[in-house]
Amino acid sequence: MSHRPLLVAACCTLIGCAGLDPHADDPAAQRQLRQDAVGDCARLFAAIDRRIDADGTRDAQSPRVPGFPHLRVDRVLARLAPAAKVPLGDPLAAQWYRALARLDADGRAIELANSAPTTVSSDELAACRETLALADQAELAKVRAAAVVPDDYSTTLRALGLYPLTRYLFAAGIERWQQETLAIFAAQAAETTGGPRRVRYVPDAQPESLPLLRDLSAVGLPRVAGAKLAELVVRHAPRLEIETAGEDDRPGALAWQPDRTDGHRLVVAIAEPVLYVRSGYAQMADRWLLQLSYTAWFPGRPPDRAPDLLAGRFDGLLWRVTLAEDGSPLIYDTIHPCGCYHLFIPGERVRARARPAGVDEGLFVPQALLAPRTEQRIVLRLAAGTHHLQQVLVEAAAAAAGIRLALHDEDELRSLAVPGGGRRSVFAADGLLPGSERLERFVFWPMGVRSAGQMRQWGRHATAFVGRRHFDDPLLLDRYFERLP
Repeated sequence: MSHRPLLVAACCTLIGCAGLDPHADDPAAQRQLRQDAVGDCARLFAAIDRRIDADGTRDAQSPRVPGFPHLRVDRVLARLAPAAKVPLGDPLAAQWYRALARLDADGRAIELANSAPTTVSSDELAACRETLALADQAELAKVRAAAVVPDDYSTTLRALGLYPLTRYLFAAGIERWQQETLAIFAAQAAETTGGPRRVRYVPDAQPESLPLLRDLSAVGLPRVAGAKLAELVVRHAPRLEIETAGEDDRPGALAWQPDRTDGHRLVVAIAEPVLYVRSGYAQMADRWLLQLSYTAWFPGRPPDRAPDLLAGRFDGLLWRVTLAEDGSPLIYDTIHPCGCYHLFIPGERVRARARPAGVDEGLFVPQALLAPRTEQRIVLRLAAGTHHLQQVLVEAAAAAAGIRLALHDEDELRSLAVPGGGRRSVFAADGLLPGSERLERFVFWPMGVRSAGQMRQWGRHATAFVGRRHFDDPLLLDRYFERLP
């Protein structure tokens, strides 16, 4: 460890060490006061964090655990925290803790790849993580209490916006949108609609990159081998039939391109149609289930009128399937990357729970669906301009082909190559997609959703204006559905 003080001193000289408050009730701050290996490592992580924040490369997908910056948490691991009993020597607790450390290792590697070059190596950080893990053995109760993902709703905005009163006005608007959506689905089912021609897109059966499923089997989550996961990703990838009135209706890859003003700008490259894929977990009836999510990005949502509060650069559709233990679909649900327009498409093996009284946004089901068989595929019909889902169909896997949709790991978007060198996330440090702001944010702020309508990174999707709901909440589906025998 003799080389670490020199490294920490160098980091502090270059980027400045965090100010220390000896009276703070903060494990990280207290450890920075220690003159031993634990103190060296605490100061190293503080210095690196200052560097990342100064460079603006913080990744918002999995927040750091307060007081333990060498650990990160998501809503799945936060849900598993109560089962991680003290002491850390307990096998389940040890595996849960290692999952928090792995999240930080992955997130910090992305942040440093997007930052200016540093002399700190991944091996150095890994060694410090092990040193801090030994110190954390006496602090596991604090780790468990702090391993919480912050709510994506602002209580302050709701208080300023008189939420207890104004929510009724917004609830009425949501009810109107739901009725309009039901009418659109009914018209599509009756084939009574006309519109721009539909362009068909079919996912590639040979994916270029696929998401890695974190192995959390040691803490009770199902383990899916890589080959099996790839098979499920291809099988459940949706086909798209999109009303196409212009280039804004063509899906593409997010990419940094040269720009005359600031060097580079983010675009949706429609010459490369892509479906971004993510894996995750949900819990229903105390059983953990695999989820697969697919996102299509569009260059924008053109204005339908002037002014159009919902129009702007960048748009998309996020489609998710929750799988039963045998790999067949139980429930589909969908949002736009802003977290808006949350729809549920249940299969025949679940039923809706009774809706509680009140005005909070609840379960909205515009269509039910018999689960497709292994040799069948899902088709999503999307509207021109808004990219709203209009209908979900099932067809044979061997049905007519279309434009190829490449399947890419969604985590690629956290660190993309920039023209001229370097890397950068498409998302800002707050998890929002710069340039995708909507005028609706000046209207919807009383509901507590910051910058309503702006596209967001995974883990930052609040999906209800009235009430509280997060798309990545592992208990979300259990809140609305129960499985049938």
